[in-house]
Amino acid sequence: MSSGQSSLGRRKRGSQSPTKRSSQSPTKSSTTPKTTSTKSTGPYDRAFQQHLIDHNILPHGYEYPDGRLPQEPDNMDEIRQVLAQPRASLSPSKFSNEDFRKFERTDAQAAKEREVTTNVIPIIEGDVGDKKCIAGEIPFTNLEHLTDGTLVPGNPDLYYGARPEQLHRTVRRELSNYIIPSTQHDLPIVPNYLFQAKGPDGSLSVATRQASYDGALGARAFHCLQSYKQPEPKYDNNAYTLTSLYHGGQLKMYTTHPIPPLIDGAQPGFVMTQINSWSVTGNRDAFRQGATAFRNGRDWAKRQRDNAINEANERVSGGPTTSTSGDGLGLSFESDASAAETIITSQETVLNAAPHDLPVYESETSADELSLDFQPRVKRTKSPQKWTLT
Repeated sequence: MSSGQSSLGRRKRGSQSPTKRSSQSPTKSSTTPKTTSTKSTGPYDRAFQQHLIDHNILPHGYEYPDGRLPQEPDNMDEIRQVLAQPRASLSPSKFSNEDFRKFERTDAQAAKEREVTTNVIPIIEGDVGDKKCIAGEIPFTNLEHLTDGTLVPGNPDLYYGARPEQLHRTVRRELSNYIIPSTQHDLPIVPNYLFQAKGPDGSLSVATRQASYDGALGARAFHCLQSYKQPEPKYDNNAYTLTSLYHGGQLKMYTTHPIPPLIDGAQPGFVMTQINSWSVTGNRDAFRQGATAFRNGRDWAKRQRDNAINEANERVSGGPTTSTSGDGLGLSFESDASAAETIITSQETVLNAAPHDLPVYESETSADELSLDFQPRVKRTKSPQKWTLT
């Protein structure tokens, strides 16, 4: 990064050069009103993780000061079993040793994060189904702040969500700043499958912090949708949001689930728990296991999302409805191949298991100390602390 870029990234808005300041008269400068600025915090900041912990957003491996551990999701075993279900597209007859060698070379030649996301990850993804349900590198600027208003917007490399038209307009309007990530409202909503990647020179710790943050945003969106028009927020200790990260040939997958707030009336906490990890560049079997988990996780997240949307639509309409996703089973908008795989694998034995005004965190080419200053925005009248959504 050039010195010009660095100074621009650190300079407070409205700041002036020393030369310009010296040209002002004492009288004029003394009457200039002073402005205050608050430093934003992002995943490239070393203080970011502690900031999340201070707001009850707990990373994988967290231990409370008294030695207690956050509770794993009650449906973790179910999730692991679903992720391990075999897929026809990754059977030994469909994914050969030559296919694996090609993937291995592609990964070895990916020197930058962009090359990883555009060349490597699509091989792991396979057929993504409905492309209107996937987006990437879209800052989550439409979402309410997750903590105290000082965090940069979330910005996953990829995320999967629902088509906006699947959810009743009334629900979209009332929950807009919790379930609609972008001000471009035709992009996917209720993101509950999120992904981060880093190139060979990227930081694993940064990617993990990004996944922790993005997962909490996704879990909050899902929790708000589940709690819509309910007497009380829903806390069933189940996970409905998955995050994945890829770095150096390692694919890791996590759940994020909400936990009750520490103080009544406050926002919920969120816990990140690792499901598994796979060294997908190690050999063909390892790739098949990791890619199988990734694709099954995507389909599983869609089924959870579609079910929650149908339930919310029923509550707002006063009767049973089916979202525009079609069959209500979470299989619609998937490709024929993906749907066929779901049918096949279900018959087989499980083998193994209000808009931000903040800067957006950047890719691995950014400085590790990405702490830009910004002017605090006016507090919204709709408080993010109100969790009894009606």
